[in-house]
Amino acid sequence: MTFKNRYSKTEIVVVALVFLLTIFGCIMVYSASCYSANYRYHNQFFFLYKQIFGVILGAFSMIVLSLIDYHILKKYKYIILAVSVVLLVLVFVPGFGVQSYGANRWINLLGVSIQPSEIAKFSLVLFLACYLSENHEKIKTFRGLLPALIVAGTLCLLVIIEPSMSVTMCLAFVTLFMLIIGGMSKKHTLMFSSVGVVAVPVLILLEPYRLKRLFAFIDPWATPQGEGFQLIQSLYGLGNGGLFGVGLFQSRQKFLFLPFAESDFIFSIIGEELGFFGCLCLMAAFFALVFFLFKIGLNAKDRFGCLLACGVGIVIAVQTLLNIAVVTGSIPPTGLPLPFISSGGTSVAVFMAGVGVALSVSRHSRRT
Repeated sequence: MTFKNRYSKTEIVVVALVFLLTIFGCIMVYSASCYSANYRYHNQFFFLYKQIFGVILGAFSMIVLSLIDYHILKKYKYIILAVSVVLLVLVFVPGFGVQSYGANRWINLLGVSIQPSEIAKFSLVLFLACYLSENHEKIKTFRGLLPALIVAGTLCLLVIIEPSMSVTMCLAFVTLFMLIIGGMSKKHTLMFSSVGVVAVPVLILLEPYRLKRLFAFIDPWATPQGEGFQLIQSLYGLGNGGLFGVGLFQSRQKFLFLPFAESDFIFSIIGEELGFFGCLCLMAAFFALVFFLFKIGLNAKDRFGCLLACGVGIVIAVQTLLNIAVVTGSIPPTGLPLPFISSGGTSVAVFMAGVGVALSVSRHSRRT
């Protein structure tokens, strides 16, 4: 069997895009963090080493999952979902949970820091793909939608009390879009969309810090040394980059001016160093990856495979758009990593594993 027969063009392109994004991510993580890592940890490669470990773990997971029949995941959907819920609960348990900047979003297992909400996104996709594929007629009714809504609502509740409104919004959008492609009626689509529109301002009003972020989004210059500081510094970076950027590794904002330069706001460093055209190329790579993931879903031989591959694409698309919208000041500031690029071993490993599942859908669909 030749190489071309073993792997389709779509699979080759998807793998190439993922590795290009992760390699580029390692380069940008080093560029954005070398100064702060040296200043805080006396090791300029501190964040790079963690990122490389995540990429290696993710590559292994992607290869293994691409070789396994994705239908096997159906058998373990409740176990995977239960593990995600337990991990989300553990962030509040002393001795396991790690608090940072007033939020409980990480757990420490055997000296390794894990962010459970990253795992929850894909466990939700798996559950929804299973449920919607098996009950595609029932979801025309509200009662048929209840199991999916209960599971999604439970995960959203556990994440919002961490607190992490950004991940909660990501989970909500993923649920909505998967229900739509799964066959939810227009009436229920309009109803749930309306509920979401109302829920966002309510959640903002419930927490004073979210309200401050909203005011900072409306007028960041009103609090240039407070809530508006991060957005202003992000816009400085993007503006300083111009069309072609100041050059790779030449960012000025990474010298402790822009908080979280290596994680949530790494897109600003990319814009500063590589300019508007560099950002366009990166966005084109994400668009291509999501396009081919949806292509895999549309070519799947069963409803479960279609929803699973499209669900992975939806997570990547939603999180990418939310991250870029925050960095460019299009929506109020909130913490959400850029897939495959931002510093975070859990994030890059889980996203690569998700792509591995989509590749499994492609491979086994071609064999059927």
